[in-house]
Amino acid sequence: MPKIHLSRRAALLGAAAIAGGSRLAFGQGSAPAAIAAEAARPKAEWGASTGDVTADRALVWSRADRTARMIVEWSTDEGMRDATRLRGPWATGATDFTARLDLTSLPADAEIFYRVGFAGPEDGAPLSAPVPGRFRTAPGGRRDLRFLWSGDTAGQGWGIDEARGGMRCYETMRRTGADFFIHCGDTIYADGPIQPEVTLADGTLWRNLVTPEVSKVAETLGEFRGRHRYNLMDRNVRAFQAEVPQLWMWDDHEVTNNWSDSKALGAAYAETRIAALQAVATRAFLDYAPVRPQGADELERVYRKVGYGPHLDVFALDMRSYRGPNTHNRQHKAGPETAFLGREQIHWLLRGLIGSRATWKVIAADMPLGLLVPDGKDAEGRDRFEAVANGDGPALGRELEIAGLLSAIKAAGLRNIVWVTADVHYTAAHRYDPARARHRDFLPFWEFVSGPLHAGGFGPNAPDDTFGLEVVWQKAPDGRVNVPPAEGGQYFGEAAIEGRTGALTVMLKDMANAVLWQRTLEPERG
Repeated sequence: MPKIHLSRRAALLGAAAIAGGSRLAFGQGSAPAAIAAEAARPKAEWGASTGDVTADRALVWSRADRTARMIVEWSTDEGMRDATRLRGPWATGATDFTARLDLTSLPADAEIFYRVGFAGPEDGAPLSAPVPGRFRTAPGGRRDLRFLWSGDTAGQGWGIDEARGGMRCYETMRRTGADFFIHCGDTIYADGPIQPEVTLADGTLWRNLVTPEVSKVAETLGEFRGRHRYNLMDRNVRAFQAEVPQLWMWDDHEVTNNWSDSKALGAAYAETRIAALQAVATRAFLDYAPVRPQGADELERVYRKVGYGPHLDVFALDMRSYRGPNTHNRQHKAGPETAFLGREQIHWLLRGLIGSRATWKVIAADMPLGLLVPDGKDAEGRDRFEAVANGDGPALGRELEIAGLLSAIKAAGLRNIVWVTADVHYTAAHRYDPARARHRDFLPFWEFVSGPLHAGGFGPNAPDDTFGLEVVWQKAPDGRVNVPPAEGGQYFGEAAIEGRTGALTVMLKDMANAVLWQRTLEPERG
């Protein structure tokens, strides 16, 4: 596997750690003994990442190649002087040798340098070569901050072509120096086989790096885990995750395309039970996602709030786990079929928004609220829908739940709420306005769409007028489908909050870091 490409400072830190941190004494003993000792040393070739970073906490994730204990050291000093050394959990086959450790009592608004190693179970076994990284904790005061969001990695058969630089959008994002990144879902494409070669329109070949696990649809726990490992084979992904804290969500392709309880799996699947597929896919996602567990009451819960100083609270949603089946989505009364976020998550979100004292409340969603996302036809030949929207008209189906949420936000007088999302494989700025809407009991708000990170380009999707969606700006392939990353069309969003005034500037960017659209939003006081 190629070495991890990090910033110069992280590379120097890694070199120092390798020189000083191993229990293997190089240059001593016979060559065969040294070779045997090296073979006994665990390896951590999948990098390290931090997730759900706050002012005083950070979850550190990494993976070993065998049973070994995680060891984490951290310091506010780049040279790792006076480092705090922590003994983490065992990485075993039960978690595919992944491990995570929650660092606590960290100083606020501090640059933290860390390194992760693994120690084998044998007496006197050597420590793995450490994996270095860095992050910055959330501020306690009103400083400038910057975050990114996007989604959709390794989709539609577009894998790692090392000759074309691999997943280059990740390196572009790393260079922004952002405080953290929101992955809005489709962290893998478990349902999309990756072939060794794809012929492009210009006659050249896209040559994918291929592993057994990505050459077919994922059905077993090992195959789903292999999908997550595949993305970490890309040097850009590893470097990005080592330096930019993550806030991961999930959508459909972590399991299979457009999945819900009504999903019928096609001929590519030997496993035809969607719940069985979901079970192993969930286990694999939780093994590889740098997500802090939420508690014993719901160990698999993905939705959560992450506070990032006085100017920002992020509410990361789960639009997948609590939904009813995908249907024609035009029911007149709320019920099990119209559930999307679900009652408990809706109540959690409202409580969190009401209790938030942050200047901006950013709701990170798997899917846009007002774009039509089709899912074929139902048994009666009616259009079936994957997301919230169902076509122009009053609030019906899943729109009933969102209408209730938006009305409750208005009744509570909550302002400065912005939605960010991905899913549709293009980038856009949407303004929702009750003056344009069929359901009018809500306050105007913005929704910003960006993606894919490394997948086929699609769109644009048709808008729905129920909540008065206005497409202020968009960039899409204009009806072309599965446009390869080689043609560009890979997008991410960047948001900057000015510490002094609280102004939020949103930029929609491409793989070259060009700003395609920008708008500054001033916070409403009240």
